Amino acid sequence: MFSNLRSLIFKLDPETAHGLAIKSLKFNFVPNVLDKNKNSHLFKTKLFEKEIENPIGMAAGFDKNAEVYNSLFKLGFGFVEVGTVTPLKQYGNPKPRVFRLVEDEALINRLGFNNLGAKNIVDRISSNKQIGLLGINIGPNKDTNDRLRDYVECLKTFHEFADYITINISSPNTEELRNFHDQEKLNSLLNIINSEKTKLNSKIPIVVKVSPDIKDQEIPKISDVLLSNNIKAVILSNTSDSTRDKLSDIQKHQKGGLSGKPIEEKSTILINKFYKTLGNKIKIIGVGGVDSGISAYNKFLAGASYVQLYTGMVYRGPNIVNLIKKELKELLIRDGVKHYSEIIGKKTTS
Repeated sequence: MFSNLRSLIFKLDPETAHGLAIKSLKFNFVPNVLDKNKNSHLFKTKLFEKEIENPIGMAAGFDKNAEVYNSLFKLGFGFVEVGTVTPLKQYGNPKPRVFRLVEDEALINRLGFNNLGAKNIVDRISSNKQIGLLGINIGPNKDTNDRLRDYVECLKTFHEFADYITINISSPNTEELRNFHDQEKLNSLLNIINSEKTKLNSKIPIVVKVSPDIKDQEIPKISDVLLSNNIKAVILSNTSDSTRDKLSDIQKHQKGGLSGKPIEEKSTILINKFYKTLGNKIKIIGVGGVDSGISAYNKFLAGASYVQLYTGMVYRGPNIVNLIKKELKELLIRDGVKHYSEIIGKKTTS
């Protein structure tokens, strides 16, 4: 059905189309999908000591205001991450700010953490109990005087309602946010987060979302900081503000973060480099160009224990998790694999 509707949807501005998708999920206009691989032993796993049906998650950015996370679980996602959420409501950057690069199966966005603010979102989550594993992605307000305080405020707001919290230091659309990749600045941030967790007597797992545009020499430094601060998982990676050379679409020079197929290889290589450094000490959640069984398979081979997607659903539709599982199952059976975890980190990329 989605293939028939796609041409109509793609005539709409991408942000308008996204708003319609949220409304459709909110009011159950999206039909229930037939999942022949539900509860398959091939995919069942644990994330932060909690059992999940499969390792395919919805990345932050789709459900910014925590409106449809339970609907996404019903579409088959093993876990869902909402946000990015900031302490105070903010509009984000001026429109237009989302661009669909159809020829490249990609998006470019410069949304700028548009969201309704932590108070609005925590009220929604507290009144609509999640039916699956829910992560909350947090960041600072654009005009804040103290970014560290903003992260702490969000932690205090959400630690009792989330299954994990992601520290977003990697969006290219908030000025100088990526400065937190600096070893000292990242260590200061995570120290403060851990101190606040101690004050709150909270065991909430902390995840860090990293940029795909970092240099190789930063990988061991960032890894050391993650390890020394007891970080439970790292998300590799966010959108890219480079990687434009091979794009075909006329909108390729739009400013913002690039997601989708053009960053698939880049993120997979980054995953493998971090995996070589971290081993199994910190779990890797692989993001970037995941839209098929083979793309997920390659992320697992590189060292990811879980994957997330967003742009893939724009191009393949709401049934994408079941399509990925069907294709992935065929690959695993072909290779005589009894559980997907057997292939994690089994291939070295250049």
